[in-house]
Amino acid sequence: MHGGQIQAAGPSETMALPFGDASGPRDSRALAILAKTIYRELRSSGFEARDVVALAGELLGQVTSEVRLKSEVRRDAPAQLVGASPRDP
Repeated sequence: MHGGQIQAAGPSETMALPFGDASGPRDSRALAILAKTIYRELRSSGFEARDVVALAGELLGQVTSEVRLKSEVRRDAPAQLVGASPRDP
């Protein structure tokens, strides 16, 4: 993604996203618009409702893995600073 657009199915089509590249908190309305846009694009491209649900599950799995990894890094960081193994009693 670059400049608030992603490449769509066709080689010259782009889909405008409801926010730019800025990091930070997002407007919940923008995320709702993005979700609706993605849903409509998937359905109009021939994906079934069950495919959209499977995609949502995959996205949740990706977020869960990232949160878990960050949590482990934070938990292990103090032990690494003093040179101890994070699992030592």
